[in-house]
Amino acid sequence: MDEMTKVRELRADAPVPHRARLAPGRALLLDAARAGERRRALWRRREFVIVAVAAAVTAVVVTATLLVGGGGGGRKVQPAVTPTVSLKGMSAAELLRRAADVVAAEQDGPAPTAEQWIYTKQAQEPLDEQAQNAEGPMKLLAGPQETWTRYDGTAMATMELDNTGEKLELRTRSMQLENGAEGDDRSAREMYRVLAALPADGPGTLKVLREKNALADPKGVSQAENDYSEISVLLDADVMPSKGLASLYRALATLPDGTVADHLVETASGRRVIALTYHTRPADPTSGKTMRDQWLIDPQTYRIAGMRLVVGDKVVGGNSLLARAVVDKAGDRG
Repeated sequence: MDEMTKVRELRADAPVPHRARLAPGRALLLDAARAGERRRALWRRREFVIVAVAAAVTAVVVTATLLVGGGGGGRKVQPAVTPTVSLKGMSAAELLRRAADVVAAEQDGPAPTAEQWIYTKQAQEPLDEQAQNAEGPMKLLAGPQETWTRYDGTAMATMELDNTGEKLELRTRSMQLENGAEGDDRSAREMYRVLAALPADGPGTLKVLREKNALADPKGVSQAENDYSEISVLLDADVMPSKGLASLYRALATLPDGTVADHLVETASGRRVIALTYHTRPADPTSGKTMRDQWLIDPQTYRIAGMRLVVGDKVVGGNSLLARAVVDKAGDRG
């Protein structure tokens, strides 16, 4: 058997590991207990995705947040030095209000231009030991994922195996995300505009999100769950203005069922972060255990550093941020 040919054939048929193409995957995973329901999205609905990349190599993909602000004019996200943080006894609301105050005080840099690209490098959560020990093409496919997305939503680029099956190369595809041209997905520019227009206070932000109703409200779901769904979509935006993120934090602080780990947790990207667990989902139909979203927050900047799905006490998927930058062309890394 020509194994390299088989790998290339399998990879050719696999979906590109990117939110713009694979959004339905997370919906199937997270909403399995709500079979038959369909949601209408007016802006991007990020979803966990289970992707068969080659010879049983599996990757779970979710995007983290790009920071435009932070002062100093720099746009590249670098892991911060972990400060000493006391989290014992802290509620989710207390953490979020503190985070909102810190973030809101930051000055934003300029928003990207339409022709610029968002570069993202992220690590899979949790670390897959079998994938980490792989060799050759399998090692390339199992490593950190790099993507480039045009700010105006007209193209994306990913690193994929070349025709030899021995190395990765950059491949670019055209898209048309704005104005609903490709279904429910939205460009980073459209998301940014929504965030920039949010009120400063939590109740005001909730009111705006309820009026927009970007995700149609399923039957039998509480208002708090619907509010969380609207907020979580925007928390995954690629380009996040400081005041917009602060507005989301203040809105999220008004919702129940959030918990904060009393210690920093380590991510697959090697960072130590705050773990904010929110929104207990319906039980996993196969195990009967609860499913929850765990947001990873940098303890110094209070920016989103990733997001994981937790079933029971086990992390079963997600991504954590290694680097992100606004660049002038696909292939640049800032």
